Amino acid sequence: MKGIFFIRFILVVALVAAVLAPFTFLIPQPLVNVTSGENVPTPVKVVVPIVEKVKVIEKPLHQVNLPDFAAIYDIPTKKRQFFSFIRPAIEDKNNELSQDRTQLEYWQGQISLGLGLTEEEQASLQTLIKVYRINKEASTLQQIDDLLVRVDIIPTSLVLVQAANESAWGTSRFARIGLNFFGIWCYKTGCGMVPGGRNTGAKHEVAAFQSVDAAVSGYFNNINKHNAYHMFRTIRAELRAQDQPLDAEILATGLLPYSERGAHYVLDITDMLRHNQRYFVKSNSQQSILAD
Repeated sequence: MKGIFFIRFILVVALVAAVLAPFTFLIPQPLVNVTSGENVPTPVKVVVPIVEKVKVIEKPLHQVNLPDFAAIYDIPTKKRQFFSFIRPAIEDKNNELSQDRTQLEYWQGQISLGLGLTEEEQASLQTLIKVYRINKEASTLQQIDDLLVRVDIIPTSLVLVQAANESAWGTSRFARIGLNFFGIWCYKTGCGMVPGGRNTGAKHEVAAFQSVDAAVSGYFNNINKHNAYHMFRTIRAELRAQDQPLDAEILATGLLPYSERGAHYVLDITDMLRHNQRYFVKSNSQQSILAD
């Protein structure tokens, strides 16, 4: 009997072992067989040093006491002060062009009547021909006609809004450091400021000026001389021929080449012309200063 019970016991144990065998994988196994005498390596914490960016402060390339337009938070005040700051240089340049134009019209009349020019007048004419790149082989009358297309004013309001647009109301780096309010480029090494996003291999710089007058003259020379603005000058000459006022919005349509944005740029300029009308009028303080 004992033998039978023993055999049954063995069979039960074997049966239980057979049933539990497939589930032995559920028993957790130690990942590392560590004995009490082993040294476990301590994880190394990598410390990444924090590098602070050093802000480079550029020194102005001019001696002009430029207002801190960025510190003026009231928008109407900022607009008035910016326009008041740059307007005198624009008006001076337009007055200079008006005087040259009056002289050219006088010479045109003299030659049309069969009268010649004095040596002094001829010398002055030759200077303008050289400055404005007029064909030296053309007749004197044709040279004067060509000069009258180029030697002309640009509406103050148009110049003001272009300056505001290009310089972010006098707050841009190029305006602060180089008095470049119009985004004018130059192509000689060291002639200005290297733009941060300039493509590899590009040579252009953003021109730097020593005075506001020089900056404004650079803008006028660009519009009145560069071949890209032939259409602008043609529109202006046509308005003159029809005895029409030089409308800033009409003339703005000739500025398509001024920006890579093309028509969108022109739309921005015309929109600024419409929304800043009240700032184009001189303040009472400015008018009283001029009267004195």
